[in-house]
Amino acid sequence: MSQSPAGAPAVLYCHCQYAQVVPPEVKAAVLKQLCASNLPFEAVPDLCELSARRDPSLKRLAAAGPVKIAACFPRAVKWLFAAANAPLPLGATEVVNMRNQSAAEVIAALQSAELTPNLPAGKVTVADAPVPAALPAS
Repeated sequence: MSQSPAGAPAVLYCHCQYAQVVPPEVKAAVLKQLCASNLPFEAVPDLCELSARRDPSLKRLAAAGPVKIAACFPRAVKWLFAAANAPLPLGATEVVNMRNQSAAEVIAALQSAELTPNLPAGKVTVADAPVPAALPAS
């Protein structure tokens, strides 16, 4: 993960390439603004795919210390990391939901020095698994 300023949470951006549950205009605006900022961040094509492959980078990301993750629902992100045997620390993880927040809200949360942990407490269950978007009718 890119080196964050001392004490600042690391930032992880998920492009949601395969499930495509995040509005494209939100993803594009958030990524563009992250690239234009001085905020160090790491971008991954798709957390769902990394989880399915049990990619070792998820363990590295989970162990990196305080982290803000721009992705989808906090419960889904928690499940994805847990499914890859890389549980996220409840008190040191904030998931910013690009699925139901505007790009401006996402960027404001990512750029804030304050970390607002929001992973749900309790055991991760199958019901927490992310659900792919429906395919368009042909």
